[in-house]
Amino acid sequence: MTLLLKPISEVFLFQSHFQHPRLIANFSSVSCCSDRESYKAQTMVREFDPKIPIEKALTPPSSWYSDPSFYAFELDRVFYRGWQAVGYSEQIKEAHDYFTGRLGNVEFVVCRDDNGNIAAFHNVCRHHASLLVSGSGKKSCFTCPYHGWTYELNGALRKATRISGIQDFIVNVFCDNYLDGGYHVPYAHKGLVSGLTLDSYTTSIFEKVSIQSVEGGSKETKDDRLGSNALYAFIYPNFMINRYGPWMDTNLVIPLGPRRCLVVFDYFLEASLKDDKAFIERSLVDSERVQMEDITLCEGVQRGIESPAYCSGRYAPTVEKAMHHFHCLLYDNLIN
Repeated sequence: MTLLLKPISEVFLFQSHFQHPRLIANFSSVSCCSDRESYKAQTMVREFDPKIPIEKALTPPSSWYSDPSFYAFELDRVFYRGWQAVGYSEQIKEAHDYFTGRLGNVEFVVCRDDNGNIAAFHNVCRHHASLLVSGSGKKSCFTCPYHGWTYELNGALRKATRISGIQDFIVNVFCDNYLDGGYHVPYAHKGLVSGLTLDSYTTSIFEKVSIQSVEGGSKETKDDRLGSNALYAFIYPNFMINRYGPWMDTNLVIPLGPRRCLVVFDYFLEASLKDDKAFIERSLVDSERVQMEDITLCEGVQRGIESPAYCSGRYAPTVEKAMHHFHCLLYDNLIN
């Protein structure tokens, strides 16, 4: 059996009188509105009476235009229950052409395969919900930028990396990223790969702490920020300590809402290098590059998680032990 990207029901080429035929996608399989939101929204709906003659009628209440519950209800009942215009056939004239878009919380990708067939899929990796592609272009397959899972243009999974040990696997948000045992490093941090020996990655689990360790790719010198060994310690629920070579930094993750967090970085340096401004500047630039790469990943995953196509993913048992430990601790707090 093959694991598929979840397809949007159908794509229909609507021949209009204009120059470029428009592509219409069927979103009828999508649903995102909870029972509570639905009940609240239906109460708002009843505040408008279409049977009153226009001479006496009132317009819909302001809640139709401003309430988040009504917005979710409107998406569910109006936009997710039929065909919607998503683009033009001109955008995917040739095999391997694709373009992406978003409707409500639905991230989608429309593509043309080797046989000229047009298909639309939820643009979300089945592993940890990362967005697969952005914008438009030409690809022979879709490779997840997070952990390298690769899908054919018909949605079938071509390759899932480092999943040995996973059971019951049918091939058919900031903290998580930190705790994946270096799984995302070769795909997301290509500038970092040469400085680490990824096969040496180990994870140690303690009561409320996990420590990931990896050997450096070169001998420890003043110019090597990573040094001979790197340690990444996570202290539940939101504090990280990272030590590599003569450098150490800490990350404090402060929640700001269901979709946002603030990460505070503090940097520390061995005393012998405190006056080496060139090394400090170079190290800060390297660190900033890695953080921006992680921000891009985390923002993409957050958008993917909100897609109604995604509910839960799977762990890669050999590398994502610390992530699983974090989720178990979180569950214990939430259930008790």
